[in-house]
Amino acid sequence: MRKISVRAVLLIFLFAIVLVVIFVLGLSAGQTGSEQFVKQTFLEQFVIAGGPIVWFILLPMSLTAMYLAIDYSLTICRKKLVPQGIGNKIAEVIKNTGHSNLQQSLSEKEDFVSVAVLEATAKGKSDWFRIKSLLAESFQDQALILLRRIEWINLIGNVSPMVGLFGTVFGMIKLFNAIVIAGGQPQPASLAGGISVALVTTFWGLSIAIPSLAIYGVFRNRIETLISDAVVETDDVMDQIKISLKKQQLQTSVRKNK
Repeated sequence: MRKISVRAVLLIFLFAIVLVVIFVLGLSAGQTGSEQFVKQTFLEQFVIAGGPIVWFILLPMSLTAMYLAIDYSLTICRKKLVPQGIGNKIAEVIKNTGHSNLQQSLSEKEDFVSVAVLEATAKGKSDWFRIKSLLAESFQDQALILLRRIEWINLIGNVSPMVGLFGTVFGMIKLFNAIVIAGGQPQPASLAGGISVALVTTFWGLSIAIPSLAIYGVFRNRIETLISDAVVETDDVMDQIKISLKKQQLQTSVRKNK
């Protein structure tokens, strides 16, 4: 519940930023051309000059990428997915209560090791080799789920340069149209709109793509590292499960002999 509320607040905050920027753009669009060229601010040069492609496509894409990066930073971290000493804690639980009673201890855990051990012991029952195989499958499944989640930021990183290129082409079309309308001798001011759209959209496309792809690479490497660390954490757990299974088999044989 807390996780959902944090995400909702973050999403509302970013959406509010978009609304404020669009509102400012609407006010600035009402200014005269002479007023805009006297002294241009960063907002006028790199946002307003880009036109609707920047306002309604690239700017929301940048905020979405920012939101995803923050969300992944909060959820894909060692503290949540591979807590320190989690393997030893689970092994201690198995030692005290047995591997068949893990449901109560691990049902609310969301880290890699707890989820994998709980699924493997629930499905594998008393077959140690099947539990070991199911454990590896669970780690693989959890890694794939996270990799599919971060694929969104990879998609933004790959699409944003294409949108920027589209804006560049659109700006060049405006530029050549201005030249044709002016009979081949246009005033520099009449060309400014097309040049601004062409350059600003390219700027935004690359500004979104470069950090997005870098962030995607960082999180992909982090997921692979955390999965590897989780596998190492299960060494003591598997040893303890084997001991628990032997005790269970011994108790079963004793009962049969009685």
